[in-house]
Amino acid sequence: MRIGGLAGPIVLLWLVIGIFAAWQRDYFHGSQTSCASAGTIAVTVLAGPLNYAGVKPVVSDCHIPQPSSLDAVGFIV
Repeated sequence: MRIGGLAGPIVLLWLVIGIFAAWQRDYFHGSQTSCASAGTIAVTVLAGPLNYAGVKPVVSDCHIPQPSSLDAVGFIV
């Protein structure tokens, strides 16, 4: 059996375990919606089984780049 054939199911299982860990921590039931809460959910899902080994990833601050104005690229409106 090829290793490439096992990679897909292993990655899928890893992400499912991460989603289950985020669900157990009630990250999907919160009414607060922010970049930091979305980031915490994302890193928890990506950490997967490491959540059960004591890893508790948290994103406390998030800076999203703002789009540049059209004047900055020489386009006059």
